[in-house]
Amino acid sequence: MTTTESYSAATVPAMMRAAVARRYGTPGNVVVEQIPVPEAKRTEVLVRVEASSLNALDWHFLTGTPYLIRIVGGVVRPRRKVPGADVAGTVVGVGPDVTRFAPGDRVFGETPGGGCGEYLTVDETHLGALPDGVSATDAAATPVAGLTALQALRTHAAVRPGEHVLVNGAAGGVGTYTVQIAIALGARVTAVCSTGNVEMVRSLGADRVVDYTCEDFTELETRFDVMVDNVGNRSADEILPLLAAKGRYVAVSGPKENKWFGPMPHIARLALRFRRESQTLHQFTASPDADDMLTLSQFLESRQVVPQVQEVVGLDGVADGLAQIGTGHGRAKIIVIPVQNR
Repeated sequence: MTTTESYSAATVPAMMRAAVARRYGTPGNVVVEQIPVPEAKRTEVLVRVEASSLNALDWHFLTGTPYLIRIVGGVVRPRRKVPGADVAGTVVGVGPDVTRFAPGDRVFGETPGGGCGEYLTVDETHLGALPDGVSATDAAATPVAGLTALQALRTHAAVRPGEHVLVNGAAGGVGTYTVQIAIALGARVTAVCSTGNVEMVRSLGADRVVDYTCEDFTELETRFDVMVDNVGNRSADEILPLLAAKGRYVAVSGPKENKWFGPMPHIARLALRFRRESQTLHQFTASPDADDMLTLSQFLESRQVVPQVQEVVGLDGVADGLAQIGTGHGRAKIIVIPVQNR
C-alpha cells in the first residue's frame, strides 16, 4: 500500500469524543463522552474515522434484545459501548503484525463496533481499500448493509443472470443494496415498499415496484427464482406460492416481538415447512469477507451501486438515529460524521 501521509504518536490524541451507551435500554442511554483512544493490537489498525453509519445491529446491541444477544454482547451491561459497525477513514497506526495497510491508507469495512467515535481499532482482515473517487459517506454506508445484500444474493441464493428476484423491504438500508446488487448480477427485480418510497426504489432500477399499502405482493402471479426478505412478516404458506419450483428464499430478518429469541421461532417454523418442499430456505448473518469487500468496492467505483442516504448527523444525532431505526421503518442509511468540517 502507498503511504500518502506520515503519522506519529504525537498526531493521535490520548482522548476522543464518542457516542457511548454504558447500559442496555433506549436510545436515551446514548451520550457523547470523552474516552481514551484505543491502541492497535497485533493484526489491528487504528483508523481515524471519517464516517460511519447506523444499522439495525446497533439498535439490537443497544437494547440488548433479543435477550439471547447478551450471551455475546454482555449479560448485565454491554461490552460494545460505542455503536457503529461501519467505518470509512484513514489508517493512522498499525499493530506489529499488520501486512495489508500502512498509515495514510484510506479504508472502509465492517467492525465489531466503534464507528460512532473519532478513532477505532479493527482487524485488518475486516477492511478493504477505499477506491479513489468514492466518498467516505458512500463507503461508510456500505459494509454491513452491502455485505448482507451481496451474501444473500450471491453466496446463499446463487443468483444467476436473467433470474427474477423479489425483494421484500426494498427501501431500507439492506433493501436498497439488494435491489442494486441483484441488478448488477444480471437479475430482474420486483421490489416491495411503502407509498413514500416507491419513487426512490424505482430510481434504483427495479423492473416493478409494489406498494404494499395498495397491493398484497403475496397475490402476485409471477413465480420468482429468489426472494430476499428483509422484513419477515409472512408465513411459509404465503411465501411458497411465490417461488418457482427450485426457488430460494433468503431470510435476512424476521419478527422481533419475541424478546428472548427474536426471529428464531419464526425461522424455525419456516425451516420445518420448507423441508417438505422443492424450494430452499437460507438464513444467515453476514460476516466480513475480503473478496466480498473487493466486489463492493468495485460496485461503488463503477456506480453500479449508489448508496441511498436518508440523512447525515454528527455524534449528537446518534441517539435520534437509533430511535428511528428502532421503529422498523427506516429509509435508506443514516450516516454519522464524528468530526464535523474535517
